[in-house]
Amino acid sequence: MRLIVVAAAVLALASCGKKDDQAPPPPGAPGGPPPSVTVAHPLTKPIVDWDDYTGRFEAIDAVDVRPRVSGYLQSLNFRDGQFVRKGQLLMTIDPRPFQAVLEQAKADEARYVAAAAVAQTAFAREKQLLDLKAVSQEEFDNAQATLRQAVAQVGSARANTRAKALDVEFTRVTAPATGRASDRKVSVGNYVTSGTTVLTSIVSLNPIHFVFTGSEAVYLKYQRANRAGTRPSSRVAANPVDIRLADETAYRWHGRMDFVDNAIDLGSGTIRGRAVVRNPDGILTPGMFGHMRLLGSGAYQGLLVPEDAVVTDQTRKTVLVVGSDGKVAQRVLDLGPIVDGLRVVRGGLAATDNVIIAGVQRAHAGAPVKTVAGRITPPDPGAAPTMPYTEPPATSATSASAVR
Repeated sequence: MRLIVVAAAVLALASCGKKDDQAPPPPGAPGGPPPSVTVAHPLTKPIVDWDDYTGRFEAIDAVDVRPRVSGYLQSLNFRDGQFVRKGQLLMTIDPRPFQAVLEQAKADEARYVAAAAVAQTAFAREKQLLDLKAVSQEEFDNAQATLRQAVAQVGSARANTRAKALDVEFTRVTAPATGRASDRKVSVGNYVTSGTTVLTSIVSLNPIHFVFTGSEAVYLKYQRANRAGTRPSSRVAANPVDIRLADETAYRWHGRMDFVDNAIDLGSGTIRGRAVVRNPDGILTPGMFGHMRLLGSGAYQGLLVPEDAVVTDQTRKTVLVVGSDGKVAQRVLDLGPIVDGLRVVRGGLAATDNVIIAGVQRAHAGAPVKTVAGRITPPDPGAAPTMPYTEPPATSATSASAVR
């Protein structure tokens, strides 16, 4: 009985082996049918290039508030960290000593005014007598000199009165700029020294500057593009910039370039640039870091392919295309940034090429394939956002966006 079972098993195995020998080879194997791949023309879309930078925000106005007269601090009229407006009262220095000096200056001014009136009367009388030949020329000249001296003393007294009035005014320490105040540095009752003691500081918030540095290569790229008229900055007054903060995925802050330094730093080989950004809610704070993109080109028709279609061949980036003869060929690409989840191709590919977008692993250069028509579409916008591509050399855009 056991011999019969063993014989049956041997016959079954022999039968299976025979069937396997007769099975056709898989697609792509020698002698087998060509593998099936999905092909599509590169997606053509108008895009613009952006250059990415990291920088920080700086206040347009940053002021250390110091007293302009010396004295004892009498009162505080603001809260630590309060938003203040230009001219708003912040602190008061005891004004009584300065008020007394002002009253004395006013009295001196009145005395000199009275003396000038007497001198004017004496001069008029001497002039009449001179016309009657009743006084000498020397006496007339002395009266005239006395009048001029009295008038000069009046002018000096009035200037002194204005100076003392300013001292009284300076006992009221007001905000020199609109912005957010820091905390108080001195408490009430302390003696503060004119031009020395820091009472608090104020930084302006709206608008605010964004400061960054760019490489010499990028600076040269901008200059040559401006001369050639291929960059928007040659046609508009200011270059637009977009900024996102460290915890943001979208560039929700917008501004414009307002300054580029006049020299390249010899130590770092970079040049400093600056943009001005609106900050109506005061969220942007001086010292805060951000990522900025600066418009690097005008709109142009770009070719885009899926990231999965790009093959890394040692140091080269390639795609596989299917020619009119049905055979696979390799194209070496010059890649750009990512736009809407697709890779920008700057060179090495034509808009009419049939790019293999699915089944790349089954295709080999020089081998025939069976093609299925497909279509390149951007990934689902609800998917996780793709970070901007930042690997190209400094003379290339580090990100791009489609023209809406």
